[in-house]
Amino acid sequence: MKTAPKLLLTSSPFLKQQEDTPAVMRQVIYSLIPALIAAIYFFGISALLVIFITTLATVGTERVFNISTKQKTNSLKDYSALLTGLLLAMTLPPGFPLWMAFLGGVIAIVLGKLIFGGIGSNIFNPALVGRAFLQSSFPVAITTWSPFSDFSGFLEIRGYTFTIPFVKAGTDATTAATPLAHFKFDGITTDTANIFFGSSAGSLGETMAFLILLAGIYLTVRNYINWRIPAGVFIAVILFASGLQLIDADKFAPPMFHLFSGGLMLGAIFMATDPVSSPITHKGCWIFGLGVGFLVVLIRTFGGLPEGVMYAILLMNAVTPLINRVTQPRIYGEVK
Repeated sequence: MKTAPKLLLTSSPFLKQQEDTPAVMRQVIYSLIPALIAAIYFFGISALLVIFITTLATVGTERVFNISTKQKTNSLKDYSALLTGLLLAMTLPPGFPLWMAFLGGVIAIVLGKLIFGGIGSNIFNPALVGRAFLQSSFPVAITTWSPFSDFSGFLEIRGYTFTIPFVKAGTDATTAATPLAHFKFDGITTDTANIFFGSSAGSLGETMAFLILLAGIYLTVRNYINWRIPAGVFIAVILFASGLQLIDADKFAPPMFHLFSGGLMLGAIFMATDPVSSPITHKGCWIFGLGVGFLVVLIRTFGGLPEGVMYAILLMNAVTPLINRVTQPRIYGEVK
C-alpha cells in the first residue's frame, strides 16, 4: 500500500484561480449584453447588423488563422475573438457600412492580436486597433451619426448600412450630432440625464452609460477587472475638468458631461482594463488610469476631434511596458 510522501515539492504558482481565461471572457461578455440590447433598442436592425458583422469578422478571421497554421488548440474556445468583435461594434456608429465593419474586424484580429503572437502577447487593445484603422481610413463614415429612436423603428435602416464596397454613398441619410460634437462645435451641453440613460446620438457603446457602469460594478465585485484603472480614469477626468471649469465655466465642459458622454464609460471599464495591454502592478494601474483620464479631457478640449478615448487608451497601452518596469515592487532584501 502506497503512502503519501511526507514532503511534496511543486513549482509555482501555488495559488491558482478557479476560473480560467474562457470563464472570465464569458463573464465579461455577459456583462456587456444589457448594453448591446440597449443599442439595438435605440438604433434597431442597423445596430444588430453591425454587431453581427464585426463578430463574424473577428471569429471568422481567427478560425481561418487556426486552419491555415494547423493550430493544435482552437483559440476560439477562449472567447477573446468574440469579445473583440462585440467591443469593436460598440465603438462604431449605427448605420456604419457593413463592409467597413467587416474589414475593421479583420484588422482588429490580424494587426491587433495575431501579429503579436495571439492572446496574451498583444501590446494594444485589439478592438481599438480595429477602430483606429477605421478612423484613419474612413473618417467621414465613422463620424456620421444616426438619430436614436425606440423599438418602434427597429426595422428602419439607418445610415449607409448596405453601401457597396469602395463606392461612395449618397447623401440622403438622416444624420444627427453627438453630445460631444454639439459642445465641441456649437458650445451646447446636452442634459446629463439624456447621456446617462442613452437618449442621444452616438456610437452603439454610447447608448447607455448607466448599464455600462452597472457592468463595471459587477466585474469589479467579481474581481474580473482591476478597479484601480477605471477609478483612476474617473478621478483624472473629474479633477482636470473641474480645474478647467474654474478657469472658464462657459468655455469648458463640466466633469459629469465628460464622464457620461462619448465612449468614456465603455473605454474605462471594458477597454482600458484589458489585462494584457494594461499594467500588472497596482501602482501602475493608477498611473495608467490617471493618464487615460487626463488625455481624454486634453484631446476633447484642445484637440481637433470631439472624442479622445480611443487615442488616450492606445497611447497609454504604448507606455505600459515602461510603467510595469518603473513600478515593480522592491524584492524583499534587495539593496539599491
